[in-house]
Amino acid sequence: MANVTVLLASAVSGITSGRAQSLVGLAVALIGVTLGVLALRSTGSKRRSRGIVALIAGLIGVALSGLRLATATGAIGSGSGKLGAIVALVVGLIGVALGWLAIARARRAS
Repeated sequence: MANVTVLLASAVSGITSGRAQSLVGLAVALIGVTLGVLALRSTGSKRRSRGIVALIAGLIGVALSGLRLATATGAIGSGSGKLGAIVALVVGLIGVALGWLAIARARRAS
């Protein structure tokens, strides 16, 4: 029972620098996903250009979250931002896939 009390007392609350870095990567990755969805819904030359921007934003989100994961020292729940970086990595990969799909559809349509 004493171990449980110690673990609960050591939990970090609030936004730490690690969590803030993960949130930046997540924000960029979400921009990539949003632009990827918009690119898939658009037609003509806008589809390709939005797809390229979505692909780049997704790659930047993946890079930022990968950097956070590589430099995080604590465990999940310690305020290091490791779980947020994992979520940002997945969202960034979705943005990359949507951007790539929009570019591929734009090539096929032209």
